[in-house]
Amino acid sequence: MRYGSYVALGDSFTEGMDDARGDGTYRGWADLVAGRLAEEVDGFRYANLAVRGKTLEPVIEEQLPAAVRMKPDLVSFSAGGNDALRRRFDPELVGQAYDGAIARLRATGSDVLLFTPANGTDRLPAKKYLTQRVESMLTVVRRTAAAQGAMLVDLWSDDDLRDARMWAPDRLHLSPAGHHRVAANVLDVLGIEPPQSWRGPLAPARRGSWIGSRREDLRWAGSHLAPWIGRRLRGRSSGDTVTAKRPTLDPLPRADA
Repeated sequence: MRYGSYVALGDSFTEGMDDARGDGTYRGWADLVAGRLAEEVDGFRYANLAVRGKTLEPVIEEQLPAAVRMKPDLVSFSAGGNDALRRRFDPELVGQAYDGAIARLRATGSDVLLFTPANGTDRLPAKKYLTQRVESMLTVVRRTAAAQGAMLVDLWSDDDLRDARMWAPDRLHLSPAGHHRVAANVLDVLGIEPPQSWRGPLAPARRGSWIGSRREDLRWAGSHLAPWIGRRLRGRSSGDTVTAKRPTLDPLPRADA
């Protein structure tokens, strides 16, 4: 199907962290997909309302009503990952809210893309604990996609996304290579051929020493884990002062692809 308009909703994953442009803004998989869709349709329009750090509730309350008013041909919705990292995560309540949100989007006539999380738990602490929570979100997303007739981009099953090079130094966000890989997965689901370079494959990884890996873990803990914990303790979010990078559904010049 040829889509004439697309609205992306969500958190840092959809905002595009950490696929940085030269001006300090982020590109990311959604911009890449929009650029490819713009090649298919003259006058293609695109909005990206995603903001880093957002949990499911503000995405539903702040972003979803705008998308409903815009009535685009296609909506992508990815939220709940930040909820799964919170101490009071309740998968049943998250599931109810998630299903209701997608039902509202589908009622407008928009096609909807949903995402299972990419599996980046291998290099994170408390892997077993995190995996249990991620698997709860997997159940929520898959159940909602089936119930609401949404398209599912199954990133959890893409083993290439487990490669450390697909992730940024903070180990929570995708690298540019990871965003290209996700964009390729999305276009596959939409039935549109992605550029071959977006798929990889990556060259064989060089194995580091055990000592080198532990030093890297310590640097990561000081540079990324400690500040994240500090924000949680203060009740702050990385997106508190950030606004959507494309808040209105405007034409996307092909030069932006």
